[in-house]
Amino acid sequence: MSTLARILHLDKTHEVHIAHVAQPYWNPYLSGIGLGLVLLAAFVVMGRGLGASGAFSSLVATGLHAVAPDHTTSNEYFTEYIGDGTQHPLKDWLVFEVLGVFAGGFISGALANRIKPTVEKGPRISRRNRLLLAFLGGGIMGIGAKLARGCTSGQALTGGALLGVGSWAFMLAVFAGAYATAYFVRRQWT
Repeated sequence: MSTLARILHLDKTHEVHIAHVAQPYWNPYLSGIGLGLVLLAAFVVMGRGLGASGAFSSLVATGLHAVAPDHTTSNEYFTEYIGDGTQHPLKDWLVFEVLGVFAGGFISGALANRIKPTVEKGPRISRRNRLLLAFLGGGIMGIGAKLARGCTSGQALTGGALLGVGSWAFMLAVFAGAYATAYFVRRQWT
């Protein structure tokens, strides 16, 4: 069946239905060059690189400050995000960066006809267990991001670009851990 025949097809009443065909993914090398240019622009415009964990830390600190302001103002860690009160913590540029990533991803998926609610999983794992493991893995990565003083995007992109030894060690550990874990969970994907 030709592509046109798959896109346009007739039902029993001879009405034309248009099927939405997903667009191919971008070339990863061109995407990497684009990401590098965005990182360079972040350094030039904002004076610092990209990252996402700082935005979530600002969100948590703001929520905690609304519930327990005395605790956050007396805690050195939270005062880094709350500041002196002259600017709202959610006006930090990293918060807008993360919102832009969500919005940009949604718009890109919509334009490429790739938005559909689904849970990607292997045939040997239930949807519930897949979501549970994804949540658990995300939580471990979040804890690791705070211990490493930056998320994978901040460590790999920004720290790696600045040739930070800790960033390179972090990323090597991330890949080594992923490969070691893949040995135990790959049978659920095949």
